[in-house]
Amino acid sequence: MKLGARILKTGIAITLALYASTLLGLPSPVFAGISAVFAIQPSVYRSYLTVLEQLQANVIGAIGAIVFVLIFGNNPFIIGLTAVLVIILTRQLRLENTISVAIVTVIAIMEYQGPNFFNFALLRFVTVMVGVLSASIVNLVFMPPKYETKLYHKITDNTEEILKWIRMNIRQASDFVTLKSDIDRMKEKMIRMNHFYLLYKEERSYTKKARYAQSRKLVLFRQMLTTTNRALETLKYLHRLENELLHMPDQVRELIQNELDCLVNYHEQVLLKFIGKTKTHQPLEMLDAVCTGRNKLLRSFMSHHNPEHEDEYKTWLHLFPLISAIIDYGEQAEHLDKLIGSFYTYHKPEDELHITEQREDE
Repeated sequence: MKLGARILKTGIAITLALYASTLLGLPSPVFAGISAVFAIQPSVYRSYLTVLEQLQANVIGAIGAIVFVLIFGNNPFIIGLTAVLVIILTRQLRLENTISVAIVTVIAIMEYQGPNFFNFALLRFVTVMVGVLSASIVNLVFMPPKYETKLYHKITDNTEEILKWIRMNIRQASDFVTLKSDIDRMKEKMIRMNHFYLLYKEERSYTKKARYAQSRKLVLFRQMLTTTNRALETLKYLHRLENELLHMPDQVRELIQNELDCLVNYHEQVLLKFIGKTKTHQPLEMLDAVCTGRNKLLRSFMSHHNPEHEDEYKTWLHLFPLISAIIDYGEQAEHLDKLIGSFYTYHKPEDELHITEQREDE
C-alpha cells in the first residue's frame, strides 16, 4: 500500500483546520475538519476553483438553513427537506461537486435550538469555510503535484510494457490468455494517463513565458500519448490476428517482424531523446530504416493478396487493419520525433523541462 501525497495532505488539512478553528474560538471545530476533507484537490488550479464553488455552495446551504429554520423550525423532517432542496439548487447551478459541503453547512446550522440563531449560523458558516481555506492552503503549499514528472514516467512505463509485448508477440513467444489480460490492464493505464494529462493541462502559469513553455510541452505530451496509444492498437491487432499471421507467406511475416522491431527501437529512442538521454540530432539512418521498411511491407503485402482465391483474400482482408495500424504507428512516432527535434532546436529545454528521475507515488 502506497502512502501518496494526497493522503498526507488530507491529514495535514484536517489538522490545520482543527487548529485554526480552535485558535479563532469557533464552536464545533469538527465541522471545519469535515469540510477540509471535501476540499482537498489533486491540483492547485482545481483547489482555486473549489474555493469559489464551495463558497457559493456554503452560501446556498446557509441561506436555505436559516430560511427554513425561521419559517418551519428545525425538526428532522424539515432538515431532510431542506437538504433535498439545497441539493436540487446546487445541481441546477452546476455545483454538483460541492453538494457534500453544502449539506454539512445545512446540518451544522439547523441542528441548533438555542437563542442568537443568526450569530450561531454565521459562526457555523465561518467554521466550514475555515476548513475549505485550510485545505486550499495545504494544496498550495504542501507537496504541490509534479504532473510533468508523473505524466512522463507513466507514459514511459506503459510504453515499455507495450513494446515488450510487441517484441514477444512477433516472435510467437507470448501467451494468448496472459496477453489478453495485460492488454485490458494497459487500456486502463491509458485512461489514467489521459486523466493525468488533463490535470497537467488544467495547471495555470502566471507569466507569458511560462504559459508558452507549458503550451509547447502540452503538444509534446499529447503526441506521446497518441503514439503510445497507436502502439497499443498495433499490439491488439497482433494479438487478435495471431493465427492469420501464421498463414501468411514467410516473406511478409519477416517484413512485419523487421518493421516492428525497427519501430519499437525508434519509439524508445525518441522518448529518451525527450529528456536528453540521447543525441538531440540523431543520424537519419533509423528514420530511413522505418520508412523503407514501411514501404517494403506495404508493397510486399499488396503483391501477395489474390482476390481470385477466396480464402487468401479473406486472410488479406483480416490482416489489412494490422498493416494500417503499423503504418499509422510509424507515422505518429515520426511526428513525435520531429516535434521533439523542433523543441530542442528552437527552445531551451533545460529551462523548461522539470522531469526528475524519481518516480512519485500516485
